[in-house]
Amino acid sequence: MPQFAGEAERPTMTSINQTTYLEATLETGRAFLQRAIKGPVVMLNLLRFRKVADYSANPELAPETPISGADAYSRYVAHTLPFFRESGGELVFLGEGGPFLIGPEDERWDAAMLVRQRDVASFMAFATNAA
Repeated sequence: MPQFAGEAERPTMTSINQTTYLEATLETGRAFLQRAIKGPVVMLNLLRFRKVADYSANPELAPETPISGADAYSRYVAHTLPFFRESGGELVFLGEGGPFLIGPEDERWDAAMLVRQRDVASFMAFATNAA
């Protein structure tokens, strides 16, 4: 994961009113599987990071001293990438976000990531891996 220059000045996801989407719902997962996609699957992740990572859902994973959301995500990628590759996945792109060329002027993402999985079954196998 790249280190983000000027990270402190960037908008971060700190608002309580900000909705986060980390997992598919039962309905969206079912709809995804019912599409019966053949061949490779490419997923786009648009990411916003907190100034300080929030480990309240999994305190056992928290580092001794607070770290930024970008650093926490870097740790997550480093941990999961071997499992992802083992399942047939490929990290196509991971880079710093910024303002849109075409899109809302007041919206930005801290990072963008594209991953490719060889097929839906491999994608689901990775997504359900407990590691």
